[in-house]
Amino acid sequence: MKIKKEYIILAIIIIALSVYLAMRRGDRTLYELPDVPQVSQKEITRLQISKGKTIIDLNKKDSSWYIAPKEYPADADKIKNMLDNIEKLTLTALVSESGNYNLYDLSGEAKINVKAWQGESLKRDIDVGKTASSFRHTFVKTAGDDRVFHARGNFRNTYDTTIDDLRDKSILTYTPSEIQQIQVTADKQPIVLNRTQLPEKKESPTAEKQENTTPPVPKTAWRTPDGRTGDEAAVNQLLNTLSNLRCDTFIEDRAKEDFTTAPPLINIQLKGSQEYSLSIFAKTTEKETQYPAISSDSKYAFLLTDSEAEGIMKDSSTILKEPEPDEKTSALEQPGKE
Repeated sequence: MKIKKEYIILAIIIIALSVYLAMRRGDRTLYELPDVPQVSQKEITRLQISKGKTIIDLNKKDSSWYIAPKEYPADADKIKNMLDNIEKLTLTALVSESGNYNLYDLSGEAKINVKAWQGESLKRDIDVGKTASSFRHTFVKTAGDDRVFHARGNFRNTYDTTIDDLRDKSILTYTPSEIQQIQVTADKQPIVLNRTQLPEKKESPTAEKQENTTPPVPKTAWRTPDGRTGDEAAVNQLLNTLSNLRCDTFIEDRAKEDFTTAPPLINIQLKGSQEYSLSIFAKTTEKETQYPAISSDSKYAFLLTDSEAEGIMKDSSTILKEPEPDEKTSALEQPGKE
């Protein structure tokens, strides 16, 4: 009888615990996540990123984005990342109702406010805090709601940026195969190379012609007007380096026109479907780690890192092939040569 009584008490305890745990689980989900209206990134025409006293305004014109008030072109990839996060914003869980926003970098100088407009209509207004410890969520707070939520994704760094970081730093863009002429001028000594089509090799009269063969691609070589040969590997290296060149940063206190009076260390001119140019200038002091430069594709003067600028100047100095030993001998044997 005693054992039976103990079983009954144990059963009651188990039932009570089960009810308690069930109620606890129910309490944890006894809230509703706020509705997040759908927004298409194609509809967004203005962005505002605020952190502390810094406010960055971005405006869309036609299909491109510009940074106000000076209308600097913005980096398309970075803007797309911002728009992706705005479009795909998904709240996954309630984190806190305590109002202690410091824990989540959602107050003071740490908080980042992100607003997005479609025309005059405000479509997004969220505060972005730090990344969660899982690195798969970001703490956020939506406008008009004092609660802190988890938002899917790690996107704090996307908005923790500066105007200089957001500027489009592409300063020379072209397709290397379109270039037909290269002119490199250093120490007032120009070198001009033209892409020249080589004559086709004549087939042997007895060679059998195969039907439906693809016409051979014309072979080309780089030649100077006086017949010297360009080093194909060095030329390709130079053209590939310059074809998608990006600067380190822009020069704020000097306009592009300020550099037109001083001779550059090197000037490179390229001709293809259009003309392109790059000029690299001497540093103001030896302690500087960047070279000032200007290009045809940028309205602004900019800085190239030491490694970039010195690499371009080195590549430019090797675009001519060294004469073969027999060519040197022939030159020495010409009349008037000793």
